Amino acid sequence: MHVSSAAVKDGLILSLLSAVPRSALSRGMGAFSRLSLPRALHRLLLRWYVRKYGVDLGECVGGVEDYPSLGAFFIRELKPGTRPVAEESDALVSPADGLVYAAGKVEDGKLPQAPDLDYAVRTLLDGDDRYEGGDFAVIYLSPKDYHRVHSPREGQVVGHRYLPGRLWPVFPAATRKIRDLFARNERLVIRLETSKAGEVAVVMVGAFGVGRMATVFADLVTNTGQPKDDRLLPSPHPVVRAGELGRFEMGSTVVLLTEPGRVDFECRPGDVVKMGERIGRVASD
Repeated sequence: MHVSSAAVKDGLILSLLSAVPRSALSRGMGAFSRLSLPRALHRLLLRWYVRKYGVDLGECVGGVEDYPSLGAFFIRELKPGTRPVAEESDALVSPADGLVYAAGKVEDGKLPQAPDLDYAVRTLLDGDDRYEGGDFAVIYLSPKDYHRVHSPREGQVVGHRYLPGRLWPVFPAATRKIRDLFARNERLVIRLETSKAGEVAVVMVGAFGVGRMATVFADLVTNTGQPKDDRLLPSPHPVVRAGELGRFEMGSTVVLLTEPGRVDFECRPGDVVKMGERIGRVASD
């Protein structure tokens, strides 16, 4: 049987990562990404990153010289109007740029990861079962993508749940080999009450190299040593459609979950989506 060099490389990476403290190493990578390097070295690093991953500089505010570190560039803002937001009253929009890894119905309380490697939605959400029988989309953010996460509908953030966990990588070879990967990795569950779509969970999943995730509505930065945190906001945080919710300080995956009968996802696995693009239809009353 032929085994590709890419598969061998991915397998070697997973073997090496299984033997190292991934959380500590990710924090170290995050700290390096936030360093202000000498100007010439900084420009070389960012220009290498742009070439390596094909980042479209025409979309972002400013140029590489305007960002003091790789980490600051990673969470760069987009120019106004760069991401048109679907305006139809029944539209559910993508919370992020990325590749649709999976989408559909939650079957038997499980979400697909890879053949024979489904994982329980209750485990992903630490016991919350309101989305069993609902609908979902999983969006993978690559290094070239815009890494802020936005609201799929207008509404309000009512709470969040921070679940410390592992930091396995989330590239395809890892998802095929590591059981319950998304439900084991560090994750931040944002709870939204939306117009007509009911309660929606926007799950930001950490990964190796993703040293931190942060929100715009709470003083929370993940992977900095704090314990599990499950709370309702004292005052719900209003958000417009495609309003910013949080950001990855290195990239990963968003799992979007809706309650049964509320949304029909229109995106399909393999689709490349942009934040604000229509990816689903909200059921009529």
